[in-house]
Amino acid sequence: MIDYQKYIDMAMPVAKSIAMALVALILGLMIIKWIIGKLRKYVDRSSMDPTLKPFILSLTDISLKVLLAISIISLLGIDTNSLVAVIAAAGFAVGLALKEYLANFAGGVILLTLRPFKVGDVIEANGYSGTVEAIQILYTRVATFDNKVVLIPNGVLSNSSITNFTLKDTRRVDLSFTAAYEADTDKVIKVLKDMVNNHPRVLAEPEPFVRMSEHADSAVIYSVKAWVKTDDYWSVYFDLIEAAKRRFDEENISIPYPQRDVYVYQK
Repeated sequence: MIDYQKYIDMAMPVAKSIAMALVALILGLMIIKWIIGKLRKYVDRSSMDPTLKPFILSLTDISLKVLLAISIISLLGIDTNSLVAVIAAAGFAVGLALKEYLANFAGGVILLTLRPFKVGDVIEANGYSGTVEAIQILYTRVATFDNKVVLIPNGVLSNSSITNFTLKDTRRVDLSFTAAYEADTDKVIKVLKDMVNNHPRVLAEPEPFVRMSEHADSAVIYSVKAWVKTDDYWSVYFDLIEAAKRRFDEENISIPYPQRDVYVYQK
């Protein structure tokens, strides 16, 4: 005769463990959902970088679910120490195979944490210049000035020099203008100073700088340095170049033509 009670007694601990694991899974998922909901409301109200918000939510959600999975496995009576060892070994092997991706992932974490630039900033990095469109986990998407999209690996960005053109509120416009040696130096400087000081977008402080800076082979070079708001940089840059040509023409200040190499044809 089959002793059913024996099998029932053997199955009861297993069933109990499975029931406890199911309850823990349901409660755990409900708690994680509640935590993520609260965290989402907090980050949405905060002034945090928009790019950083989904990363924090995703990382928190994954971390909590991994902890929940380990807890459920422990409730089922499985030795978590050996499981962790297996996961560590597998992680090491995967890490060697995907080291470039892991480097980019680590670079993304660094960029999102330290934030040397944000979405909308104009940067120069890895030989490219443009506007940052998105900072993703593995790559940063940059739109160049001629509207090409460049994906720069975050591992490269986190380990190289980055020039951020829009981080500061003001920038300095540096220009050089040439005049003939015969031109009156004081007159040239006065014309350039008037041109800069009369531009409505040039800041009075710091004071614009206008001086002779070099004696070139066929002309005298004058340096102009003017501070402007970052958003006005290119407008002022081109305005001053155009204004200098008009003012030099009005004041009869000659601008030497650049010397060109002369090639003599020989038979």
